[in-house]
Amino acid sequence: MLDGTVSVVVVSYFTGPLLWRCLAAALAQPEVRDVVVVDNGNWDRTRDDLALMAEADDRVHVVTGQGNVGFAAGCNLGVAAASGEVIFILNPDAILAPGAVATLLREGRRYGGRGAWLIGGRLLNPDGTVQAGARRGALTPWTALVEMTRLYRVAPRHPYFRRFNQHGEPEPDGTVPMPVISGACMMMPRETYEAVGGMDEAYFLHVEDVDFCVRVGAAGGKVLYTPKAEVTHYKSSSRANRFRIEQLKAHSLHLYFRRHFSGVYPPGFLTLVSAVSWGGVGLRMAKLTAQRTIGLTGVGRRSGARGGVRAARVTGRAAER
Repeated sequence: MLDGTVSVVVVSYFTGPLLWRCLAAALAQPEVRDVVVVDNGNWDRTRDDLALMAEADDRVHVVTGQGNVGFAAGCNLGVAAASGEVIFILNPDAILAPGAVATLLREGRRYGGRGAWLIGGRLLNPDGTVQAGARRGALTPWTALVEMTRLYRVAPRHPYFRRFNQHGEPEPDGTVPMPVISGACMMMPRETYEAVGGMDEAYFLHVEDVDFCVRVGAAGGKVLYTPKAEVTHYKSSSRANRFRIEQLKAHSLHLYFRRHFSGVYPPGFLTLVSAVSWGGVGLRMAKLTAQRTIGLTGVGRRSGARGGVRAARVTGRAAER
């Protein structure tokens, strides 16, 4: 195995302090040739610090000035600026364990062979528990409906009601084929990335990784998962509008189904799934609004109570005088 063969591509949007931990862990891996940070939007101080890091370490490159072009387009910009023969897309809030890059590279080459391959590792929550999303089944309109409506609770062992996210199932002992892996941690030869045209920029945020896995598989490539490489993924570290994120998820899901399943399912079924998806967005947005309202009301009440106490104290002192 050769050192310096891997280019890490990190797309950052107001990530915060976790970005520096992500970059430090990536640069500590001997197999990493360079790290390309795609600045889709960050604070001025972060941009200045990234420029200083790139000046001090010639392995660090920053792509900036394009604005927030979305995750898929950001990945494509990063790959274009990278120099390694192997591409490793990594979320800016994902911290690699020591040896993770070497393990992914070894397992990818071993099980992927000389053809196209794509491999992801075991994602962990900050508390060490297994995170949803690293292992996924095929995303179809039916599996999406099962996941969104929680129909998997009806008959959890029935194959028709199997969940899209497979984190609740037993962890495999070694590297195995997997229909879909997470875009938070995704390694492949450059040839694989370029052969399918990179990420589809029609997806602004979310589902682009699912679409990418599907296209690699359709082109004859192998999509793999290994529990031997661990990555701690903090999730939702970017300062982004929660309402906007929910809308983008639903839009990307609708686009994915139209791209891959038009004419496959009965008329109206895709519309039904999209309606359920947008309905879920509405419910989550209502829940978030309610939580914010309750939080603001609580603050107001506490402030009012403190004001009342202060007024009572002033009145009391005035009466004493």
